[in-house]
Amino acid sequence: MASTEALDVIPIDADHCEAVWPLSVEAGWNQNVADWRFMLGAGRGFGCVAADGKWQASSLVLPLGQKLAWISMVLVTKDRRRGGLGTGLLKHCIDEVTSAGAVAGLDATEQGRPIYLPLGFRDLYRISRWHFEDVKDTAIPPPAGVRLRPVGPADLPRLALYDRPLTGMERPAILAHLAQRQPGRAWIAEDEAGKIAGFVLGREGRTATSLGPVVADSEVIALALIARAAASAPGPFIVDVPQAHRVVRAWLQDQGATTPRGYMRMTLGEAKGIDDPAHLFALAGPEMG
Repeated sequence: MASTEALDVIPIDADHCEAVWPLSVEAGWNQNVADWRFMLGAGRGFGCVAADGKWQASSLVLPLGQKLAWISMVLVTKDRRRGGLGTGLLKHCIDEVTSAGAVAGLDATEQGRPIYLPLGFRDLYRISRWHFEDVKDTAIPPPAGVRLRPVGPADLPRLALYDRPLTGMERPAILAHLAQRQPGRAWIAEDEAGKIAGFVLGREGRTATSLGPVVADSEVIALALIARAAASAPGPFIVDVPQAHRVVRAWLQDQGATTPRGYMRMTLGEAKGIDDPAHLFALAGPEMG
């Protein structure tokens, strides 16, 4: 197995987004160049290149506040897999996070989880990735006294303040980026006093539109937001939902959604609020938390 000392790890910055994008395409992932550009600008990328200058592997550390950072985009091209390259980059990212005094978080696939457990990561909760083509129920009303409206620029600071205590993440830049990427998918729920009761954002991907994050006071509000965002333009869609949310799961099944894969949310250490998905109804994606 490759050690972090043996690897020739170099930084990946936003200027490399088009060059590293083929790694996620080869893996069949949904990220597009815009995703890579944002993540490499907001976080810190690390990777390895071949003698011809082509990227062979990548990894990413995305800060979600001073005490939490997300590890993602650990990718290795097919001809370099099973040689310890991915594990070496993962350990490099862990060192980056822990040396900063932060907790590392990630969303593990079934194949990745056995690698993370011996490194000290602990399970938090399971997540299902749902795929669906379009929505049958396009108008699910929110509860009485709650209204939905499009997110505007003035709402962005309020969204970040609402999001932080409910998810344990500090991600104003991510929320602002997603709201601007797909304005038609960005909706906010408010009560009669104008207090935020939830929001949904989305982004276009390589093969499907990703709906999320969805954060809300209740599952009924979250479902109204998801349906409204999905109805704003055609699919196909993907949405990553914690398995605890049965109402959302039942609605997705009614839309003909399928869930061919899932994730386990894990952390290396404890971060306040991150282990409770009571108000987190859909992820921003396993790459963004």
